[in-house]
Amino acid sequence: MERAIPILLDVSIIVTVLCAVSAVTIVGRSRLQALRSELKPRFREAAPYLAVLVVVLALNSAVRDRAQQLSGIVGVNITDNIQAIEGNFVAVVQSFETVSLTGYFTWVYIYGYVFLLVFPIVAYVALSERETLKKLVVAYSLNYVLGLVLYIIFIAYGPRNTNPELFANLLYDTGRQYQFLTGSVNDPTNVFPSLHTSLSATAAIFAYKTREAYPIWLAVATVLAVSIIISTMYLGIHWATDVFFGLLLAGVCVYLADQYIDRQTN
Repeated sequence: MERAIPILLDVSIIVTVLCAVSAVTIVGRSRLQALRSELKPRFREAAPYLAVLVVVLALNSAVRDRAQQLSGIVGVNITDNIQAIEGNFVAVVQSFETVSLTGYFTWVYIYGYVFLLVFPIVAYVALSERETLKKLVVAYSLNYVLGLVLYIIFIAYGPRNTNPELFANLLYDTGRQYQFLTGSVNDPTNVFPSLHTSLSATAAIFAYKTREAYPIWLAVATVLAVSIIISTMYLGIHWATDVFFGLLLAGVCVYLADQYIDRQTN
């Protein structure tokens, strides 16, 4: 974990700068000025949902090792099934490898992903209606909870851990520092479904839902989400199957979040 601290600091600085710039250019000065007097009541109303998300993230981190052990006892290894279904699709994706593409997909996988998840919280706090922020936070929480359950039930090794001769480990080949970061929050068998995909798709869906308020964010979020989803395969981390079920998970989580918050407000 100590070796991951420099890259964590790097990510924090870059994401903070991106959020600050986006707040001015996408949220707009008028909304930011109006937010000054509304910030406390809006956060107060969203606080219970944000607290649940923090607890979910903390529990995910705390039980990760035990969940891995439990998965080893009750989980079903579906790695061979996944590869039998899709064959060498990931290798085909990686056949387009260039230095520029690898640099880009590495950047969006590490930095763009965090920005894509964090900025909507900033943007939706600034909206006069408060349900969108609550729904987003609930959807995030559901992604992590359901993702953890699926990781326990299904054991799956990513392409880079299955056949290094066929599937390149482009993320770590680009920068060894990323190994310490991803290794501190993920296990080799936590690939089905892809949470990078599900959470990115969740953020993109909410960008679409708020397209009238933030049209520029819809374009930015869509490009980032699609890039991140492709990066999971290009970098050799996930199978296409993981991506497909990640998209399904995103749809389920957004639907459940919508239903829950709508019932709370009606």
